[in-house]
Amino acid sequence: MRILTLAAICGMLATPAAFADTTLDLVGPISDYKLYVSDKTDDLVGATEEFVAAVKGGDVEKAKELFAPTRQHYEAIEPIAELFSDLDVSIDSRADDYEQAEADPAFPGFHRIEYGLWEQNSTEGLEPVADKLLADVKELQGRIEGLTFPPEVVVGGAAALMDEVAATKISGEEDRYSHTDLWDFRANFDGARKIVELVRPLVTDEAFLTKVDGNFATIDTTLDKYKEGDGYVTYDKLTEDDRVALSAAVNALAEDLSTLRAQLGLG
Repeated sequence: MRILTLAAICGMLATPAAFADTTLDLVGPISDYKLYVSDKTDDLVGATEEFVAAVKGGDVEKAKELFAPTRQHYEAIEPIAELFSDLDVSIDSRADDYEQAEADPAFPGFHRIEYGLWEQNSTEGLEPVADKLLADVKELQGRIEGLTFPPEVVVGGAAALMDEVAATKISGEEDRYSHTDLWDFRANFDGARKIVELVRPLVTDEAFLTKVDGNFATIDTTLDKYKEGDGYVTYDKLTEDDRVALSAAVNALAEDLSTLRAQLGLG
């Protein structure tokens, strides 16, 4: 049997109160983050309507042009969007998730349309997929409006965005047909940075904030190298050295942000 010291007992007794204080402090930032997510979701609906109209109108080039900027709105709010796993699968799953891959009739969403546009250079057969995508995006908008945002999910979302980039997206496997991955990366980074900005006043470790700011700046500088017009070059144009450098920056930021919940007393 473990014997607890008085200090340990006092620490345990203080934990719920400390957690309550932290949660109370986060009311403002969480409220502001919900406004941010709501705005992004509104933008997503509007952009998806335009994207779907191009797909249904058979305008391949217009649909290609709209694909990446439309998805950016979704990528920026992924920590919240992924709370609705059914919609996330329907909107953003990949061919690997289906038995017949791209040929599977059940393969939905952005990436099914991406496959048609870039690999088949056609919108043939995509009308029902596009209609379902728009319906799902509107359903997501409605669910987010009624959602109470869990503080631990919001704060942890900054790290989750970076972890996903580091673990899977850096390979280029997500936007494998269009190679518009850098647009997604930018949206993921901006979404993570928004969370950090909102909770910054509650973080007392200035050294931590300085390090995080430095890592965000490194990623900004790295991404700026690949800007082209209003967007970015296709990901297949990056060399292996380019990808290694980007990966290192993403991993450094992900490691820092993994401690953000602890910085705020959320465990």
